[in-house]
Amino acid sequence: MQGAEKKAFDIAWVREQFPSLKLQVNGQNAAFLDGPAGTQVPKQVMDAVQNYFMSANANTYGAFLTSRRNDEMILSSRAAMADFLNCDPSEVSFGQNMTTITFALARAIGRDLKAGDEIVVTTLDHDANVAPWRALEEKGVVIRQADIREADCTLDMDDLKRKTTAKTKLVAVGYASNIVGTINPIAEITKLAHAAGALMFVDAVHYAPHGLIDVKALDCDFLACSPYKFFGPHMGTLFGKREQLQRFKPYKVRPATNVPPECWETGTQVQELIAGIGAAVDYIAELGRHCDPSPKSRREALQAAYRATHQYETSLLAQLIAGLQTIPGVRIFGITDEKRFNERCATLSFRLGDHHPTKIAAFLGERGIFTWDGNFYALNLSERLGVEQLGGVLRVGLVHYNTAEEVDRLLSGLTDFVKKN
Repeated sequence: MQGAEKKAFDIAWVREQFPSLKLQVNGQNAAFLDGPAGTQVPKQVMDAVQNYFMSANANTYGAFLTSRRNDEMILSSRAAMADFLNCDPSEVSFGQNMTTITFALARAIGRDLKAGDEIVVTTLDHDANVAPWRALEEKGVVIRQADIREADCTLDMDDLKRKTTAKTKLVAVGYASNIVGTINPIAEITKLAHAAGALMFVDAVHYAPHGLIDVKALDCDFLACSPYKFFGPHMGTLFGKREQLQRFKPYKVRPATNVPPECWETGTQVQELIAGIGAAVDYIAELGRHCDPSPKSRREALQAAYRATHQYETSLLAQLIAGLQTIPGVRIFGITDEKRFNERCATLSFRLGDHHPTKIAAFLGERGIFTWDGNFYALNLSERLGVEQLGGVLRVGLVHYNTAEEVDRLLSGLTDFVKKN
């Protein structure tokens, strides 16, 4: 295994799996540095969606071939996500997206809450893990918001501990920040929540493409993620401990089953995309086997993949930060010390002097370099950092199909922007 970890990352093989990476803009290859808003997808995900339409396009539980194939596909994709999260397939449900799933879950949990009960959220989170819980203020639930340490954009654990009390019924925390890349100590926070008698909800959307998720080790009660952030289609998935999925009553139509996890899947799902979810997990497992042929199970192959991609992405991040620090006027938000890279993923945001981030993104976009500007729905953090009224930040999101050459192009483009502006 040690030798496998030292094996050079085969970036050429990786990029061959993604047809969209061949796109050109004004005669230059597109550099997709926009992964946090949604990654590109490998060909096998595209094939899975097409194959569904060709051979299994029917609704569920019918007494005919295509419906049975559809049922089998859903079971298969549920099992794939169970391997991805390290849980039982009966603890995985599918939905429109993480935001919609979280609103539905918050509403269901809200049935059991009363005025004066408290929920803790954080300043570091995407609003999809804030607004659904704040909606419960309508019935008198009190929302406490844990602050950050501004110097490195990490969660203020002391503040979180102060705000988690005997009145706390749920703690909602992101696994990783979609602006500054900070990875939160989820297992530690879960212990804190459970010690207070509270539930733990994790938004793992941004973490999923960068690190292996193990809900058993985390011991969280609920965890949501979005496959389109880890090389799959635009949908959401929810893990819930079986006892919690049985405990709470979802809002649903009367004829629908009362048995989890299906009872949490409102209406007819976008079944062709569920096929793509299973294919996305299988792609990551295939990557793991390409990096290390020794895994015997899909879960082991996923572990091998994330070992390899984490090391590769970290090298790109180090290159990016070193380059940005040579450009006058750059202010990087979050952790920049290589010794602390285990506390962050390869998503980085910065400002360049007083230049509006949209102007910079447009300049780079004309050169085929795709970045995002704004607040990315992490409104609390953008306001806390004092950049919301300035147009937010410019965000670069590195994933394992990006290259050192693309990082160099970005740095060169930023240098050219400074010279011309």
